[in-house]
Amino acid sequence: MGLSDTKSANGVMIVRVEGQLVVGNRNELKEHLQRLLEKGERRFLIDFAQTGYIDSSGLGALVALARKVREEGGDLRLSGLNEDLRSLFELTKLDTLFAISETPDQALATF
Repeated sequence: MGLSDTKSANGVMIVRVEGQLVVGNRNELKEHLQRLLEKGERRFLIDFAQTGYIDSSGLGALVALARKVREEGGDLRLSGLNEDLRSLFELTKLDTLFAISETPDQALATF
């Protein structure tokens, strides 16, 4: 899994996940966002446009991150889920926990 981040013009930290979010690498994402929180970032968009698969531990990591960000007074949103991932979020009812947009631009417009 690869991670990269950029800051949007309106101050939202966009974190791009490339590859799979699975048990072997979920902590990389958690630690990455934790470092950004420690630097004072509070608004996050995780872009999954380059992600093909998320396992149950990856979903658990996202739930934990959402809780942590909210506890810190922040907001975490998702974009770029492919059809399979979108179905996974709907089946697990996680689409009710996260604000999910088709594209990063659509998500950024909602912050």
